[in-house]
Amino acid sequence: MKAAELERRQAHPQQLEVVLHLDPELSWFRGHFAVQPLLPGVAQIDWVMHYASVLAPGWRFTSLKNVKFQSPLLPGATVTLTLEWLEARQLLTFSYQRHDGDARHTASSGKISLCR
Repeated sequence: MKAAELERRQAHPQQLEVVLHLDPELSWFRGHFAVQPLLPGVAQIDWVMHYASVLAPGWRFTSLKNVKFQSPLLPGATVTLTLEWLEARQLLTFSYQRHDGDARHTASSGKISLCR
């Protein structure tokens, strides 16, 4: 189950920004965790790979590099997923930034190696 896409911007063919709303009813939140649900890292990577197909069609996941989950993404949050495709290096970089009014705070980031 994907988050609701609020906006999509692609200023360059190698870059994509997607603003997402994390609906509290997303199945990813169920059972992860009882006291305070949060979006699991596996969901974040799944969404990165979903949007990677826009920038790098035909490429597929090889490995994760330098992934950091710095702060939790909570139900009801609005986040911006930013992707950059570095084809010469076969590398996709990503970051999730949670919105706090006009401010943005990095929640997670990393690099994914892709191959054909």
